[in-house]
Amino acid sequence: MRHKVKKKKFDRTKEQRLALYRSLARSLILEERVETTLERAKAVRGFVEKLVTLGKKGDLTARRKALELLPDRKVIRKLFEDIAPRFEGRNGGYTRVIKLPDRRKGDGAQMAILEWVE
Repeated sequence: MRHKVKKKKFDRTKEQRLALYRSLARSLILEERVETTLERAKAVRGFVEKLVTLGKKGDLTARRKALELLPDRKVIRKLFEDIAPRFEGRNGGYTRVIKLPDRRKGDGAQMAILEWVE
């Protein structure tokens, strides 16, 4: 039984799942919004919110921890300098998931947009 187990596996290994989360987080930080499946958007939301919380702390330890989670200096710089200051007065809930009305043509997956809350 899977009582209280919330993590989605997406039929991938841990390394592949981490690569998926990093890729979606990177796209969200650089592009400000990303279109993906509903399940992926819900799964990566927690990963991204942890990064923003680290960005709000802003110290060297937080920057190193963020680089450990998402090893891309350009993305972390944008996160710490542009995105995190937007959410200074907010205690979580930095992203929103908007369901799209049309499903993906190939497999019928429910699509969604993951974007920052303004």
